[in-house]
Amino acid sequence: MTDAQETAADSSLRTTGGAPPEDGGSSATEAPIPLLEPREGIPPVIADEAALAEVIAAFATGSGPVAVDAERASGYRYGQRAYLVQLRRQGAGSALIDPVACPDLSALGEALSGVEWVLHAATQDLPCLREIGMVPTRLFDTELAGRLSGFPRVGLGAMVEGVLGFVLEKGHSAVDWSTRPLPEPWLRYAALDVELLVDLRDALEKELDRQGKLEWAQQEFDAIVSAPPPEPRKDPWRRTSGMHKVRRRRQLAVVRELWQTRDRIAQRRDVSPGKVLSDAAIVEAALALPGTVHALSALNGFGHRMGRRQLEQWQAAVDRARALPEAQLPQPGQPVAGPPPPRAWADKDPVAAARLSAARAGVSALAEELALPQENLITPDTVRRVCWEPPAVVDAASVAAALSGHGARPWQVELVTPALVTALMAKGA
Repeated sequence: MTDAQETAADSSLRTTGGAPPEDGGSSATEAPIPLLEPREGIPPVIADEAALAEVIAAFATGSGPVAVDAERASGYRYGQRAYLVQLRRQGAGSALIDPVACPDLSALGEALSGVEWVLHAATQDLPCLREIGMVPTRLFDTELAGRLSGFPRVGLGAMVEGVLGFVLEKGHSAVDWSTRPLPEPWLRYAALDVELLVDLRDALEKELDRQGKLEWAQQEFDAIVSAPPPEPRKDPWRRTSGMHKVRRRRQLAVVRELWQTRDRIAQRRDVSPGKVLSDAAIVEAALALPGTVHALSALNGFGHRMGRRQLEQWQAAVDRARALPEAQLPQPGQPVAGPPPPRAWADKDPVAAARLSAARAGVSALAEELALPQENLITPDTVRRVCWEPPAVVDAASVAAALSGHGARPWQVELVTPALVTALMAKGA
């Protein structure tokens, strides 16, 4: 039994969502304290090279980890670029940087090379930070740490309240951060998001260490840092909401043409694609296959508020799809790399279906024993792949090698291998 298994077996120490038991956070009898102002007040927004140089010098000479956050304008602007970057480090205080006015922050990234960056849900912010030249070499993800520690609620507000006993105001999380100038209440909110991030990191590190999971967390953080940028999604138009209604190839072609036309317009105008044309309207047009602008204008999403010129551009996209030869029409569904959807296993390979059922049960039991989410113990996709194509000879070494080949970290391989060996060798599997 690992240290984490022994800790999890002790119900008096099991984390249930409040403060770490041994770290003196808030308790059921202590009301959380509203955090209303940053310690040094709201810092000025850095929007020129001279001010940026001062911030870089200050943060380069600071000490300890650096808290990092970024605000995007999802739902308002095209893409996922950063519109505000927040940092805090001991000895440097807090900083708010406008990456529109200062689009190259590579010098800041270099100044913080080798420093541990503390982010909450790092994979959400790292892509937009990478675009402006900020790439960490070391990382601590407080959301992931919370998951591994067994906290049931791992949003930043819930974690700060449960662990540190402070309430963060979260009313501005979905605002349009491309707005200029940014209102003072938004800037206060942004500064407070990094105010206690390092404090939260320190408390979670102690909790992970107490549970015997600190090395697991570090392996996960290292994997995030070393992961290459994701490949561009193939056929992104297939992710249009409501696509399950579209079955004929000609209709699929209409979705593709409308989606691509919308994407070009949204990129040119720098607005969210949904503000140009809704997914629901795209699907409506695909199902109806309108032959004229008049027929298109009668569909939901193409109503009286849309001008004639706009209607004509959408009808032109529909017409292009209608005119495509059969050979150029998209195929239904996407080529799937790896095993088929689990719902099809019973028909395609009943023995593999039995393996998967046994493996899922084993992983679920182990995750519960360790007090962490199943998907953090091992990804469901990895379990499916090993169960669909198990090693020719099933033993601990071969299963461990298969897990490693699918990207499982050493701590996951060590813990999950025995459960999968049992499942793969079970009667009926």
